[in-house]
Amino acid sequence: MNHIELTDESFEREVLADGGPTVVDFWAPWCGPCRMLAPVVEELAEEYAGRVKVAKMNTDENPGVATALGISAIPTLLFFKDGKLVDRAMGAAPKAALKRRIEAML
Repeated sequence: MNHIELTDESFEREVLADGGPTVVDFWAPWCGPCRMLAPVVEELAEEYAGRVKVAKMNTDENPGVATALGISAIPTLLFFKDGKLVDRAMGAAPKAALKRRIEAML
């Protein structure tokens, strides 16, 4: 497992204050498309290890950040660079499309 699990409490420290390129997958256990996307997110975490932080946030257990960021549907991936939101992908996007978004952020 190359991704990190985020909570409402750790989000600011791990994503905003860290400042490095970060992809956050907002998901929930009951969400079918989230489960379909999970292996893709894990593959991206492996491929970009050391270059991009990949994190997952369970919105059922941590609704605060998702609400604050306007997450209205899951799965949603948010892309952060220098502590700022730079891109957003909603739904179970194909791996190639997500890689393009990550490369654009680097």
